Amino acid sequence: MRRVFAVLGSALFLALAPGTVAGLAPWWISRWHVESWWLPLRVFGGLLIAAGTLVLLDSFARFAMKGLGTPAPVFPTRYLVVTGLYRYVRNPMYVAVVALIAGQGLIFGNMQVLEYAALVWLAFHLFVVAYEEPTLRGTFGPEYERFCKNVSRWIPRVTPWQGHNGEA
Repeated sequence: MRRVFAVLGSALFLALAPGTVAGLAPWWISRWHVESWWLPLRVFGGLLIAAGTLVLLDSFARFAMKGLGTPAPVFPTRYLVVTGLYRYVRNPMYVAVVALIAGQGLIFGNMQVLEYAALVWLAFHLFVVAYEEPTLRGTFGPEYERFCKNVSRWIPRVTPWQGHNGEA
């Protein structure tokens, strides 16, 4: 039963939080109007959006299926999620959301959207440092500490961390 609530809660949170931050807000800023822009940057923007979408969906699914919870603080995971893309970077959801926003800024040729992406990353960083990491340390203790020592907050590892039973 908890898994059902985790899946439904994660889907709702996905629509509300990333949907607003990475979808609605860039639209408000740009109205998704494409300006003249260097084609390779627009292609790179499309790649960021594609990768960000896949990373975000995978991460949300892992929270529901492996962690038995949601990314929302009101229904947190029961287990620390350190599999999949979490073996490369501690915050793939936040990285994905920033990639989605930056990708739109590059596709649309809109500097305001790119500036918004930088502000969103700063807000995520402050939230992670001030709230999320202390909360996870208090909840998961040494398991989380070990994870932090081996996996970077923002810069992905080249090879996956194998410290949690090598699970994918």
